[in-house]
Amino acid sequence: MGYVVNGSELDTDEQGFLVEADFSDEVVKVIAAAEQIELTEDHWKVVAYLRDEFREHGHTPNFRNMLKGLAEVLPGCDSKALYDLFPVGPAKQGCKVAGLPQPLGKGGY
Repeated sequence: MGYVVNGSELDTDEQGFLVEADFSDEVVKVIAAAEQIELTEDHWKVVAYLRDEFREHGHTPNFRNMLKGLAEVLPGCDSKALYDLFPVGPAKQGCKVAGLPQPLGKGGY
């Protein structure tokens, strides 16, 4: 299962995560639509945060660290708010929608 973005099919793993990160906004729109997520400003803030973490560390944070890190970007954000944005799981589904590879392991950093 790949995503077609601007006429090009992007490679995915068996769970629908991109094999190689793609930082274009169009990718976010296509994957969010496939995940049946209507993007809001808060979604875009989470996407930007996850992409920044991936660029800086080479991976994304686990849920606990994601919640701590997002406190500056989304003041008052709690776990319920993140699950409202990404109901399948903020750490995994958020990464998928952000156009990032599948997060590995439970530990994160």
